[in-house]
Amino acid sequence: MSLLYKFLICFVAGIGAGLGTGFAGMSAAAVISPMLITFLHMEAYDAVGIALASDVLASAISAYTYGRNKNLDVKNGLVMMVSVLAFTLVGSWVASRMPNSTMGSFSMFMTLLLGIKFLVRPVMTTKERMQAVAPRKRFVQSILCGSIIGFICGFVGAGGGMMMLLILTSVLGYELKTAVGTSVFIMTFTALLGSLSHFAIGGAPDLWALVFCVLSTLLWARIAARFANRARPATLNRATGAVLVVLGGAILAVNFLP
Repeated sequence: MSLLYKFLICFVAGIGAGLGTGFAGMSAAAVISPMLITFLHMEAYDAVGIALASDVLASAISAYTYGRNKNLDVKNGLVMMVSVLAFTLVGSWVASRMPNSTMGSFSMFMTLLLGIKFLVRPVMTTKERMQAVAPRKRFVQSILCGSIIGFICGFVGAGGGMMMLLILTSVLGYELKTAVGTSVFIMTFTALLGSLSHFAIGGAPDLWALVFCVLSTLLWARIAARFANRARPATLNRATGAVLVVLGGAILAVNFLP
């Protein structure tokens, strides 16, 4: 396998991951993991570790961009963050005991399903709804939902950011851009913890794949976040959904068609 081929795969994966992170706070692993598993024939556990590592800087730069545009709520996201961080470790440990095929299949199907969800049922809300949930109810919901999100993030890396976005908008009543900004802020720390635990348990990753994925995801997340803070919510949903459906469909075709 040539270095150029590895670069191209990682660069393309970074495009999808970066756009998903910057547009909708999606975990980069939803795109990077199946790409590395399918085209580089990488072990699923190693692929998730690289994907989570790529998520760290991409989520951080996205959170900075959303925060600068006043679309970040750190205070109300702290409770969920603690719960997510704790269960990310649990999910990572459980993932290390699972068969490689189980994780790989989950990641591939999740990519396509997330894209379809964005296109069919876009996330739409207003800032006025952010005050609709009682503080005590929000506190309990944040702990329970954060536990589930953290476990999924640590287990496969796919779906953590997306589920967080759904919880912040549908359950906690956040406006879309604020929800995305808060989601990527939390994902910065969950991805950091998840990647470190993956590398500690599974060993050092493929260095070149790690570098290529991190840089490509960072670049496109920065571009997407700047665009997202100027775009309408409907545009963000369509753009992210289209990227995921195309990537998910391509990966499934490679794996299941003759």
